[in-house]
Amino acid sequence: MMRAAIYARFSTELQRDASIEDQLRLCRRLIQDKGWVEASVFCDRGLSGASHLRPAYQDLMLKARLGHFDLVVAESIDRLSRDQEHIAAFHKAMCFLGIPIVTMAEGAINELHIGLKGTMSALYLKDLAQKTKRGLEGRILQGRSGGGNAYGYDVIREFGPDGPIDRGRRVINPAQAEVIRQIYAAYLSGQSPRAIAHRLNRDKVPGPRHQGWTASTLIGNRKRGTGILNNELYLGRLIWNRQRFIKDPTTGKRQARLNPPEMWITQEVQDLAILDPTTWEATQKAQAKRTRATRPDRPRVDVVNRRPKHLFSGLIKCGGCGGGVTMVSGHYYGCAASKNKGTCENRARIAQPELEEAILSSLQSDLLTPELTQTFITACVQETATLTKAQAADTGALTTRIATTQNSITNIVDAIASGRASAALTTRLASLEDTLAQLTAQAASPERATIVLPPDLSQHYQAMVQDLRAQLTHPEAIYDAMTILRTLITEITLQSQPQGCALTITGALGPIIHRTVQTQKAPQGELVSETAILLVAGAGFEPAAFRL
Repeated sequence: MMRAAIYARFSTELQRDASIEDQLRLCRRLIQDKGWVEASVFCDRGLSGASHLRPAYQDLMLKARLGHFDLVVAESIDRLSRDQEHIAAFHKAMCFLGIPIVTMAEGAINELHIGLKGTMSALYLKDLAQKTKRGLEGRILQGRSGGGNAYGYDVIREFGPDGPIDRGRRVINPAQAEVIRQIYAAYLSGQSPRAIAHRLNRDKVPGPRHQGWTASTLIGNRKRGTGILNNELYLGRLIWNRQRFIKDPTTGKRQARLNPPEMWITQEVQDLAILDPTTWEATQKAQAKRTRATRPDRPRVDVVNRRPKHLFSGLIKCGGCGGGVTMVSGHYYGCAASKNKGTCENRARIAQPELEEAILSSLQSDLLTPELTQTFITACVQETATLTKAQAADTGALTTRIATTQNSITNIVDAIASGRASAALTTRLASLEDTLAQLTAQAASPERATIVLPPDLSQHYQAMVQDLRAQLTHPEAIYDAMTILRTLITEITLQSQPQGCALTITGALGPIIHRTVQTQKAPQGELVSETAILLVAGAGFEPAAFRL
């Protein structure tokens, strides 16, 4: 009996959640009529069909590869995807797995459906985007919200004169408007955005979306008109269509692109003005004066593929709030939340060279313990035995193939000698002779040399660890070192203490054992290490405890 998987989806909040139940009911009716059995149900709620990064959709793909069902049932093709590339890829993947796609609307899906319906869905999305933009533009020209809201305003919903709900009208929020005026006044008085954010967080002032304040919340991006200090709506000027969004086909995420100024739509809404023109102009001049010029000779960095800048970038966490630890001053590490928001009491600071030296020394001490040395030796011996056994098996198989090929050649030669020569036999003989030559050369290859371990594995291991630390700090090997360390260390925690600061290193030592003994063909060990290091200001570091 055929096992059927059901997929259902609805796109936006404008659709009812009951839409899923409606789709499931129709699909189950089809399964019952066909005499199939329901195996799995996959549902994505409130997710666009233009993206393939949907949890249930990805789960459907995974379960298909694992053979959990025999066919896929949906209400229509556009429930599976509205993107031509994705629906074609889905159909190709299901065909490869031998899993038919059946829908209530189209029946059994074939290449013709994929081509026609995929094109129609793509056109539908494009037409929908154009109509949505047209509708938003009409709302902007009426002084209404085009979606979302800005800090300082409330969006109200009220019934219009004809009965339908009138959406998108904004009014000033008095309390938030006063906070905005205070921010502008503080900035004009010379305070930095970070200092202003710290004060707001200290005074428990709710930020946008009821989150804490940061410097970027205030300063934003001048070109895009974002941030409290750059929002022209506070001046009574509504600007729309500054930017457009395009979807990265690789990640499925939207990316913003600035539109030329001639495409911007500006609408005066003086009833929403919170600031006077004099304050606005003074703030913009102050920003222009304080803003550091961008280096024109600096190449643009690919953020997605950017490598870590330092050995332990991204691994260090704050012991106080659990947030990230970054470079907060020159070459000193510290809690980012403590610096940017002032919401964390962890004021620990540690210089980059001291942190790296402390951690590398700790790792070296851990790796040179008698327990890990013995683990290395045992792993090398076991892997050598395994490789020797596998090599012997390979040698035996190769010897058997050589003997079989020689027997085949002898049989053909005997047949030709008895007068049964033919073109086919001659061709076959030439082929077998070439195969025999290759096998003989393979058997004599120097790569099949005997596996020999160093005479003193303990001394060899210590030398490898010493060399490893040197390689980790070598400028030319820094990026390889980062890769090694990220397989070794899970997390580094920085915590403030009365006499200085403390580092706690958590991670698995197994991967580095595997990497260092890989030349000896040793398997990965499964050891976990948690090491605490006490750093005393001005006195280097002092190992407090080492535990395996």
